[in-house]
Amino acid sequence: MSASATAVQGAVTVRAAKLRLRLLPMLACLAVLLVAGCGGGSGGSGAGRLRVVATTTAVQDFVRVIGGDKVAMTGILKPNVSAHEYEPSPADINAIARADLVVANGAGLETWLGDTIKSAGYTGTVVDTSKGVRLRQGEGEEKGGVDPHIWHDPRNAKVMVRNIAAAFEAADPGDAATFRANLDAYSAKLDTLDASIARRIDSLANRKLVTDHDAFGYYADRYGLVVVGSVIPSFDSNSELSGADLRTLVAKVEAERVKAIFSEAELPPKTAATVAREAGVEVVGGEEALYGDGLGPPGSPGATYLGMMEHNTDTIVSALSGA
Repeated sequence: MSASATAVQGAVTVRAAKLRLRLLPMLACLAVLLVAGCGGGSGGSGAGRLRVVATTTAVQDFVRVIGGDKVAMTGILKPNVSAHEYEPSPADINAIARADLVVANGAGLETWLGDTIKSAGYTGTVVDTSKGVRLRQGEGEEKGGVDPHIWHDPRNAKVMVRNIAAAFEAADPGDAATFRANLDAYSAKLDTLDASIARRIDSLANRKLVTDHDAFGYYADRYGLVVVGSVIPSFDSNSELSGADLRTLVAKVEAERVKAIFSEAELPPKTAATVAREAGVEVVGGEEALYGDGLGPPGSPGATYLGMMEHNTDTIVSALSGA
């Protein structure tokens, strides 16, 4: 090969190498976009839709209902997993990094969310669905704290979905009419649910409630139930128990003539069963266990917010009425 031919070949090789170097970043960006478009979670491809990360299972259900097919939703918490001390995964961080909106319960429930958002480098909008809800203040061992289980009152759920709809409208004005229509339809269902629960609880002569942990304060306040105590006397289901706490609860159950102790789907039933046995009352668990910290898995009675509230009410009314 002549010197000139070698030089031409070398020039072509150099130009090809430079072209590959220029194409590599473009291909990498394209790969990222394709991955982002595939968005994990329950929302599908995400093409042309708001990419939303929702924390708790109740909030996830609200996002699905209000967003409909205009939203690609990734849920962080899974059914029957407590939100109190959750440890986010790399997949959670990645989903938040790619999100248009992050929707949270608020009221201090997701104590891990701030650090997770920082790790993800996310600088977008975080929707606090508790904004506008009148928060319950803790008593006894929880004095000075705030009860984060706001969704157990359907009137609070109405506030939460309004906050979600407003955030969706701001982020996607073109689909505002859809979000408003979904909000109006679901708010009507929440009103019907609320009236039904109130009517059923009003029929009870015995309204004394003992549960696994302090998750049902909003429910009790709304419907006139009396919370005698809980197996874990804390808003946090991960709090440690003491023998003294359990002995005190057994004495209260006996003195107040409580009819049943309700275990929760997210917690092991053993301790609640022990208290019930010591006090000589029924323990309600298994498939009848209450949903305290979130919704149930697909196919369960608590798979949706409406289903969860109906299941909890069915269980409470059945046990306290002696049916």
